[in-house]
Amino acid sequence: MARYRDAVCRLCRREGAKLFLKGDRCFKPSCAIEKRGTNPPGQHGAARRKMLGGYGEQLREKQKVKRIYFILEKQFRNYFEKARSQKGVTGENLLFMLERRLDNVVYRSGFSTSRRQSRQLVNHGHVTVNGKKVDIPSFQVKAGDTVAIKENSQKNAFVDAAWQTAGGRGRPQWLTAGGKDLTVVVSGTPNRQDIDANINEQLIVELYSK
Repeated sequence: MARYRDAVCRLCRREGAKLFLKGDRCFKPSCAIEKRGTNPPGQHGAARRKMLGGYGEQLREKQKVKRIYFILEKQFRNYFEKARSQKGVTGENLLFMLERRLDNVVYRSGFSTSRRQSRQLVNHGHVTVNGKKVDIPSFQVKAGDTVAIKENSQKNAFVDAAWQTAGGRGRPQWLTAGGKDLTVVVSGTPNRQDIDANINEQLIVELYSK
């Protein structure tokens, strides 16, 4: 997914659900799901939709989560292996690690309108963690960390627009806004209620456990 160059709205239609890959457009009537429905993309998309069996459902769920967080198969599999080695529920551990990725935290905090945009902010060195620049999108934040936009980047038009509309998109309870200085404190750890209820992580566990 890191090298995907096609229209991202096709991915939402392929999965039959909004993956919020296009920023504010996903909340408008111009969203492809709103305009064209949930049939797969392509001229014969509606005709190609079929009932999925067990493996098909598991595969589609894995692809959906990979596309939501915009990561590749090898990295996703590594996350799963780490989740399986931890105490607790494997599927939830997987989602919690994905949520604590720095690019996702930047998006969830309201500094950007999509995860793709947040990854670009991180890669280009606009983001700090505890006052130090971090340009690794997969960096895992922890409770007590302070995530902020660098002072000389706070006037960026895209960041400012995203911050102004962050309230409408919502912010999870484990992230606390620090005010007007574009700062967010990781006040806790994610819980399952903070993550998309349409994700069935158990299907992913079943797929990788075969």
